[in-house]
Amino acid sequence: MIAMSDPGRLAFDAVAVLVITFALYFPRHRRRDMVLALVSINVGVVAVTTVLERAEVTAGLGLGLFGVLSIIRLRSIELDQEEIAYYFSAIALGLLGGVRITPDWISPVLMGSIVLALFVTDHPRLFASYRSKGVTLDSAIADEDELRRRLEVLFQAPIVRMKVKRVDLVNDTTTVEVRYRVPAEPTGGSTLP
Repeated sequence: MIAMSDPGRLAFDAVAVLVITFALYFPRHRRRDMVLALVSINVGVVAVTTVLERAEVTAGLGLGLFGVLSIIRLRSIELDQEEIAYYFSAIALGLLGGVRITPDWISPVLMGSIVLALFVTDHPRLFASYRSKGVTLDSAIADEDELRRRLEVLFQAPIVRMKVKRVDLVNDTTTVEVRYRVPAEPTGGSTLP
């Protein structure tokens, strides 16, 4: 069997990270600073794993290093769950691009599966009617039924889940994380007066 060359693995990695960054992430989320983070973390991981592969260092040490760096990076900025998924996908692609795996077809298949998973699970049409918002209301509401009714009126939508973060009796506010479903708009047909 002919071994995949380093440039072949690196090319698969480059294509995969460019697809998740410029074809999936940025068009869907429009956060410019994450473009830099996704591409640079991937290139950095590929560079370090390539060096670690050739050095007398265990894989555990290398993976531990990336774990520590990722935790530090994730604590330094605020990321949404979607952005964390893209961030770790960029790290995984870098690891797959930098480490020689046999048989040779495994790296490109795993890279493709990461890109496909992001494409499908972050697709704008998947659960398109569901929304999530953090809200601070101008009154302290301790009764959950009353809070639910008020939020349903505010959002004009059924509340799927709500999590009270804070009820401030001194400042008369309630902070809540709300998940709701936007009702489907009627399609065609006549409207009644």
